[in-house]
Amino acid sequence: MTSTASTATAPAADARTLGLAHYAARGILEHVLARHGATFQQQITLRAAVTADTPRTADELVAQVRGYLKADPAGIRVTLDELLAEKLLVEDGAHLRPTDAGRELIAAVVAETAPLTARVWAGIPAEDLAAAGRVLALVTERAEAELAALTA
Repeated sequence: MTSTASTATAPAADARTLGLAHYAARGILEHVLARHGATFQQQITLRAAVTADTPRTADELVAQVRGYLKADPAGIRVTLDELLAEKLLVEDGAHLRPTDAGRELIAAVVAETAPLTARVWAGIPAEDLAAAGRVLALVTERAEAELAALTA
């Protein structure tokens, strides 16, 4: 069964609706990742390495992923170890580089999720997407400021 929320019946955006949308979209990605034996955090970490302009050190990847996920650095280091053990990343001196297998995994996940994502976003008017983008950017900025204050 599919459902479409009309603007007349759609709830106002708040933390709950944002969370529900996040987890619904993440559920799609995690379903695809499971078919490849990968976790969400592994994909985020590997993708950061694959899309980097230059090879990153482990510390740089940990900092980047921590910025994305607000995750514990120790857990991110475990994820790096997993990616190294699975030969999706390889050590090259002080840097970590994605292997061909790592690049292929990211490419496969992108290819498999692209049509699903396209259907999720299909038909949403550009002005709605622009408004949502502005609101989400502001929520992100404010939430990051609150988190910084909590952890200072």
